[in-house]
Amino acid sequence: MEYIIDGIINGIMQTSLPEWIAVATGLASVWFSMKENLWVYPTGIVSVLIYVYLAFQYKLYADMGVNFYYFVMSVYGWYYWIHPKDENEKQVPVTVNNQNENRVTAALLIGSFALLYFGLANFTDSDVAFWDAATTSFAIAGMYLMARKKLENWVAWIITDLISIPLYFYKGLVLTSFQFLVFTILAFAGYAAWRNSLKKHEEAQENWAVVG
Repeated sequence: MEYIIDGIINGIMQTSLPEWIAVATGLASVWFSMKENLWVYPTGIVSVLIYVYLAFQYKLYADMGVNFYYFVMSVYGWYYWIHPKDENEKQVPVTVNNQNENRVTAALLIGSFALLYFGLANFTDSDVAFWDAATTSFAIAGMYLMARKKLENWVAWIITDLISIPLYFYKGLVLTSFQFLVFTILAFAGYAAWRNSLKKHEEAQENWAVVG
């Protein structure tokens, strides 16, 4: 325990300004996501662009690539959220995957893991190829689901965060490791909040159907 505490203190003292900014905007982004607030995207974009740089420095190549993917999906998600099919709604509502969407998500998860692990293990000097690929593939699925405003995105983020906590600590990014611990707590809270939002929307739709 003393080793962990000392590592956290030393890590915080050695944390660079870019990492502080990335952590702060990353936490803000998750908070806004939990609240279904559109600020999730501008804050998230700032965070992921900084992490592209940091991941390259620390040889987390898959994470570098996924943060660029986050940027692309953030732009897409920002557009998608504010263009609901129902003109009476300001935003796309929270929904859950149907069977076809579950198959797409599974294919994205498994396919990205296979490609990433093969590339990292064979063409890079990464010493955490399996775990880097694992956390990255779940994050890829999570970001896709979040952009589509699917409840299941929180499950993918919880798994991503639980893997990332020891991974970043091992790599010496102690503050970022702690950030993922906070992310895990927020992800559980986000799941509960979005499930409640989904329930309210379904009830509203049922009431409209009865009135109609």
